Parts: sequence; structure tokens; C-alpha cells
Amino acid sequence: MTGSASMDSSAPAEPAVVVKTVDNGPYQVKGPVKIVDHENNVYEIGPGRTRLLCRCGFSEKKPLCDGSHARQGFVAKERATTKVTE
Repeated sequence: MTGSASMDSSAPAEPAVVVKTVDNGPYQVKGPVKIVDHENNVYEIGPGRTRLLCRCGFSEKKPLCDGSHARQGFVAKERATTKVTE
């Protein structure tokens, strides 16, 4: 059998969209993804691009983070109680 390990089709693919929580901070979203707010404003995140979404509620640029969480002392370090697997 010939071929390289990089061509192994059994390796899990990287998800198209990744959402990560930042301790005491925003949601980190890596695209490609389209975000639409309550006023139908569209925020496109291209492939491989990252945007930060407000989680504290204080941002003046919602749904995007403007760093207000740091100025307001926002605290959120909760952890999931179970790991989700597919």
C-alpha cells in the first residue's frame, strides 16, 4: 500500500465553524459563518477568519465584542459538566 498519512480519509475533518468561549470574555467564532442580528444586519466571517461576539451584554457594538467585559469586570468561567461527542 502506498500513499502519505496526510491523505488518510479516516482522519476527522476540521469543523467548518468553531465557537469557543473565552474565560471572562467573549465568544470566539471562526468561520465561514454568517451572523444576523435582530435588526437583520449581516456579519460575514470568511473561511479561517475569527470574530469575537459579545457575551457580557455591555458592548456598544453588539453583536460584536468591544472589550467592555474587561472594563465592567465580567466574570464567566463556567465549564460544561459533560463533554459532547459526535
